[in-house]
Amino acid sequence: MIRFVLNVLWVIFGGGIVLFLGYGLAALICFALIVTIPFGVASWRLAVYSLWPFGRTIIPKRGAGLASGLANILWLILAGWWLALSHITAGIALCITIIGIPFGIANLKLVPAALWPLGQEVVDTDDLSA
Repeated sequence: MIRFVLNVLWVIFGGGIVLFLGYGLAALICFALIVTIPFGVASWRLAVYSLWPFGRTIIPKRGAGLASGLANILWLILAGWWLALSHITAGIALCITIIGIPFGIANLKLVPAALWPLGQEVVDTDDLSA
């Protein structure tokens, strides 16, 4: 129940809807350019994760090989560093207030995903403990 409340508050006050729309727009652009479809898939994964982050985490995907590693380097150079910087800035700004600390932590949790999204998958934290 607490996760649900935190996720709803995140969507309204924590910037979840803005992040979702931004990553979603980037995914649509990547899908339209055909060659960048893998980046579109990664961007869509980040969009969905950034919309509802509490109770979920990112883990390495089995079978992700050299191609995803090379694509991640390209992602890091073109988009990952500024996405991570924006998440760090927002996370620090949100952590200034007591009420914003959970949202700041959620933003900081998105930094590794923004830096290195290919070869990752979003899973429920309940699935990890089972």
